[in-house]
Amino acid sequence: MPGPTWFYDWVVAFDRITSDPARMGGVPCIRDLRLTVSTVLGRLATSSVDELLDEYPYLERDDVVAALKFAAAMVNEHEVPLARPA
Repeated sequence: MPGPTWFYDWVVAFDRITSDPARMGGVPCIRDLRLTVSTVLGRLATSSVDELLDEYPYLERDDVVAALKFAAAMVNEHEVPLARPA
């Protein structure tokens, strides 16, 4: 019998968000980089996505979307499974 699909959907939705206690104190980051979700969101408050992508050339548009989806889930107080660093 297949497992619940909602769990798979959450994991796939946040496969770009990682949390590692040994990196940035376990704060959620983009793809195990030293760029936190909160930094991405904070920069979006004062600049456009294109400006953000220019400022962080290793950042991808899908990373920004993942950060926004993660923030929306956190505001809704969902327990969100994150990808493990490689």
